[in-house]
Amino acid sequence: MATQSRSRFPADRGLTARMMTTVFLLGLFYAILVTVLALVVKSLAIIIIIPAALLFAQYYASDKIALFAMHAKEVTPEQAPDLHAIVDRLCAMADMPKPRVAIAQTDMPNAFATGRNQSHAVICVTTGIVRRLGYTPELEAVLAHELSHVAHRDVAVMTVASFLGIIAGFVTRMLLWSDMLGGFGGGRGRGNSNNQGAGQVVLFEMAALAFAAVFYFLSFLLIRALSRYRELAADRAGAILIGQPRVLANALVKVTGELGRIPTRDLRSAETFNAFFFAPAIGDRKGASVSTLFATHPKLEVRLEQLAKLEAQMGRVG
Repeated sequence: MATQSRSRFPADRGLTARMMTTVFLLGLFYAILVTVLALVVKSLAIIIIIPAALLFAQYYASDKIALFAMHAKEVTPEQAPDLHAIVDRLCAMADMPKPRVAIAQTDMPNAFATGRNQSHAVICVTTGIVRRLGYTPELEAVLAHELSHVAHRDVAVMTVASFLGIIAGFVTRMLLWSDMLGGFGGGRGRGNSNNQGAGQVVLFEMAALAFAAVFYFLSFLLIRALSRYRELAADRAGAILIGQPRVLANALVKVTGELGRIPTRDLRSAETFNAFFFAPAIGDRKGASVSTLFATHPKLEVRLEQLAKLEAQMGRVG
């Protein structure tokens, strides 16, 4: 899954290694969690089958789900000729299949890519980003960033990795809601031996619940770490493809600044897709170091610094 298909986007071995490591660790943790639950839960099938069915549906319909959630619609070259022209040019430059193109009717300036592979990918821009950037080299730089996600296949890995974290959260809620926690006081009046046995069961059940909660937190951090690195990788790859890192830097500054003018209520309505956006709908609090652990994107300063260094390197080579 994490293997990158051939294109002119520069390969990123660091990204590939992180994707494989993240999925492996999450899969390992999930296997351990299922093993523990098998010793505790009476209806383990419910905890496994329901999330597995949802994962299957999300993986194979991730593009459709994302477009529906963002109220986006696919557009044809006749409906959006300028947008398609940019995507056509970038795909020719990158020597990769052209994804479907969509527009989301929202004033929030942003863009995202989704889909399980290059054959089932979609790249989407909002009306807000088109209105602010126009069909300029800056929008082209944003779309180059998004196309690199498709070429690197990190979108598919993020879909799977995110869902494994969701499964852990689902398991935690199932443990809280199930009648297995009805063991509190369940052995009252049945003698000391029964009470002791019931107490041991309750302790074991609580330990399983704590394990599930810890696993969810760890998976949350792993996904955030991967998300931040993949954004830096997409910045590098997109900037190299268009040959103008400063243009992507300008787009980042403009989009981030404009996002600050969007009402918080509107931003929070799109927060679910924060990890897939070009720029985070809900940014970090300035000066809050702890928030960095939970951020889906690197800080703007880090992204701009990387692009400035890349600009200097490309200038020297040129």
